[in-house]
Amino acid sequence: MRKLLADYGGRRIYKCLISYGRRLASYGSPHIKRYSFYLGGDQPVVTWTERLRSSCGAFVGLMLVLTIAKQLGELSGIDEWLMASLGASALLVFALPGSPMAQPWAVIAGNTLSALIGITAAKFISEPLLAMPIAAAASILGMFALRCLHPPAAAVALIAVLGNVVHYRYALFPVTVDSVLLVLAGAIYSNMTGKNYPNRPVK
Repeated sequence: MRKLLADYGGRRIYKCLISYGRRLASYGSPHIKRYSFYLGGDQPVVTWTERLRSSCGAFVGLMLVLTIAKQLGELSGIDEWLMASLGASALLVFALPGSPMAQPWAVIAGNTLSALIGITAAKFISEPLLAMPIAAAASILGMFALRCLHPPAAAVALIAVLGNVVHYRYALFPVTVDSVLLVLAGAIYSNMTGKNYPNRPVK
């Protein structure tokens, strides 16, 4: 008798727990979905194949760019061979090759223009707290004007001011050279892995 009562009571408790869990889940589900939106819920779902393709591309591309840029720097006797925002540009080129902001004109012109603006700000505005926002804002305005919006490029302007870079050669090397190398690496890798890069006009 005790065993039967124990089994019956255990089953009731189990059913109550299951029922309570379901009610809690049905209550919490809309709230979880709602608030997960603010934790990246609006980002598209990406397959693991694409994640690995993008990550491997960034690794291979950056290794190639950094190796060549370092060799060029050593041959020309220039210590500044690395563009610090290269990693952010690589994310766009390899993970979002179809984005207008990852296209060759955006990468090369956006970075070069922003470097020129940042250098100019560093040369003529002595107060960094004023020079940095002016450089970033002017680079954004310039990229709008030249139709070469590239988010990492705004960082190039800031880096020029922070590093007190006052020679315009920096805009050519490493900025332009690194950008061109990255675009070439991105084009080769993307087309080898089934992605079209750069974008082509619609016929």
